[in-house]
Amino acid sequence: MTRSLSVWKVETRAMIALAWPLILTNLAQVAIGVTDTLMLGWLGPDTLAAGALGANLYWAVFVIGIGLVTSTAPLLAQTLGRRRHALRDCRRTVHQGLWLAVLLCLPAWAVMWNADPVLRALGQDPALTGEAQRYLRFMQWGVLPALGFAVLRAFIAAHERPRAGLMVTVAAILLNALLCWLLIFGHAGLPALGVAGAGIATTVSEIFMFSGLLVFLMLDHRLRRYRLWCGFWRLDLDRLRELLRIGLPMGLSMGFEVTGINAAAFLCGMISAHAIAAHAIAIQVASITFMVPLGLAQAATVRVGLAAGAGDRAGIGRAGWVAMALGIGFMAAMAVVLTTQSARVVGLFLNLDDPAALAVAQVAVPLLAVAGLFQVADGAQVVAAGALRGLKDTRIPMLFAGLGCWVLAVPLGAMLAFPGGLGARGVWLGLALGLAVVAALMTVRWSRHRRLKVFR
Repeated sequence: MTRSLSVWKVETRAMIALAWPLILTNLAQVAIGVTDTLMLGWLGPDTLAAGALGANLYWAVFVIGIGLVTSTAPLLAQTLGRRRHALRDCRRTVHQGLWLAVLLCLPAWAVMWNADPVLRALGQDPALTGEAQRYLRFMQWGVLPALGFAVLRAFIAAHERPRAGLMVTVAAILLNALLCWLLIFGHAGLPALGVAGAGIATTVSEIFMFSGLLVFLMLDHRLRRYRLWCGFWRLDLDRLRELLRIGLPMGLSMGFEVTGINAAAFLCGMISAHAIAAHAIAIQVASITFMVPLGLAQAATVRVGLAAGAGDRAGIGRAGWVAMALGIGFMAAMAVVLTTQSARVVGLFLNLDDPAALAVAQVAVPLLAVAGLFQVADGAQVVAAGALRGLKDTRIPMLFAGLGCWVLAVPLGAMLAFPGGLGARGVWLGLALGLAVVAALMTVRWSRHRRLKVFR
């Protein structure tokens, strides 16, 4: 009994040690986008709206790429778990992950370069789409280094050395803030470039992050033996196909989730300006809390993958259930905060002495209460998905994500908001119900994996 408790404690400590730098790195990457938003807001609401339009299109495209290239994580973890041919196979996986990033950039660049007609086709205000395109034409060149950074970050995470990614990302926040201040407003003798300045700042920051992590890998005495910078130009079609087999469902899963959130924003925009502003506050808060179970999910992919590669079935189960317990426990605490302190949280975003802001708060407070309801489900589904990825199980979870977002959450939200008369709260109740179903399906699938002993 004592030994059994001991191995669970060891796994818990290992999971937390791996997850906390990943969580902080996720928060730091969010902070780069927040910096752009804050500074563009100082130029006025139209500039902020154009930047927001551009950012939404950027993330809708970029997140699919992130899903695809992070398919390197379970392959790397299982390779290291097996320990056979680790140097050669890890190098192959990283190289083909970088090739995949290059191939993904071609359609991403085409969409972003033509953002104006794309956004007009989506019914957006033509007065804003031109500026959004200007923003993206500078920001798009950061896509390749950002995807490359994701590949290198998966590599160091698989070695349970994620702190370098955190340090580089924190430095990038400071660099991005400085460049935004110089280029958006035209300080230090530089011209004021507005949204273009924000796009340049983000691109330079992404290049810095990729380059900084690559330099770390070249200097670190344990990791430089992989010589990841050598032989990159060799195309390995077998490994590339394997990455696509695992990663395409991951990219589509993330795409379903992001487009589902975008659809919720569109539904709120159809209700009123107050509703869309309230939705923006609620989704910002939910996104911040989500970074913790997301980091745990990334850690679960690595820990489950290492155990799977080593053929340690007990270790696979411990890694997955520990990550789920930590993720659900944190989100349960956040649920209590959001349901009991929603007014205080909204007050952090709005000046409640302003009558217009107070009208938005009256809509936002109930939304945060609903967000509190789905915190546990959101944590459970993302951590379970991360554990399943450690087993290279991505196709069925992709179907669960599509079902939850587009068969349940968005249609239910629309029905509750309009025929149901619940407005923005109905949209969010639809999201909560969809996430609850996905969480249940993901957890059942993880349980079935353990019971049927189908680890490969």
